[in-house]
Amino acid sequence: MTKELKNKLIPLSLALLVIILDQITKALIVANIPPYTIGAQFFGDFLRIIHVANKGVAFSLGAGWGQSLRQIVFSLMPLLVVIIVIRVYFRNKDFTQLQRWTIMGIAGGGLGNIIDRIFRSEGVIDFIDVKFYGLFGLQRWPTFNVADAAVVVCGILLFASFVFTKKEGK
Repeated sequence: MTKELKNKLIPLSLALLVIILDQITKALIVANIPPYTIGAQFFGDFLRIIHVANKGVAFSLGAGWGQSLRQIVFSLMPLLVVIIVIRVYFRNKDFTQLQRWTIMGIAGGGLGNIIDRIFRSEGVIDFIDVKFYGLFGLQRWPTFNVADAAVVVCGILLFASFVFTKKEGK
């Protein structure tokens, strides 16, 4: 195995880890917390573990759409995007190692939620609920899960890596 191929394959472990952690935590929530109830609170009500299902995407966008339309728009299209991203990932020789890891973190998060959309009739399971103290008009941040967190954190790191890589190249 070439060093180049090895550098591309090892970050796949992050995608797999995100998917596994995401699905295990969601299964624990479903098994132990009744839907739409609070299972635990920490630091007063700053952090709550709750059981909600989201048939839409971010901020429940599209939750009221018909089942067939949701399946196409929220399952098949994102799956196609993840496949394209992974294809570009393997063809590109210019990504840094940090960029490779962050891309796989995003892909793992995307696949974690796609699994829910395909195999859970109730939708994507969200369970992390954080107080937001009225910032941006929100008392609480929209409830999220491990996959969502991986996409956001890795997305921010990926964006920052592109900004700083370009600066170094000048």
